[in-house]
Amino acid sequence: MPRSSNQQKKLHVRKGDMVRVIAGNDNGKEGKVLRVFLEKERVIVEGVNLRVRHTRPNQTYPQGGRIQQERAIHASNVMPLDANGNPTRIGRKRIEDPETGRSRWVRVAKTTGEELDR
Repeated sequence: MPRSSNQQKKLHVRKGDMVRVIAGNDNGKEGKVLRVFLEKERVIVEGVNLRVRHTRPNQTYPQGGRIQQERAIHASNVMPLDANGNPTRIGRKRIEDPETGRSRWVRVAKTTGEELDR
């Protein structure tokens, strides 16, 4: 069922999360999420899905040549790590701030029950 009130896409991973790849050629590798593409539901993970790109000489690369870069992988192929370093599924929990009385949603690890958001 599509969202009715909040049309914003949400993923189980965010920039800066430590994740483990659970499917694909880089299965089992771990790394930090460098960038998240919400619309395409893809993420770039540090040291995962490295591809060689041939570049012409320019100001950034005066020699040009072959450059290894991380490419995006689908977000469903990664799982965030909990404090113990184990992959975990994500739940969401509403927390109230006692000082202001406002509440917000935080991500919670299913394995340990701890909050993943800072």
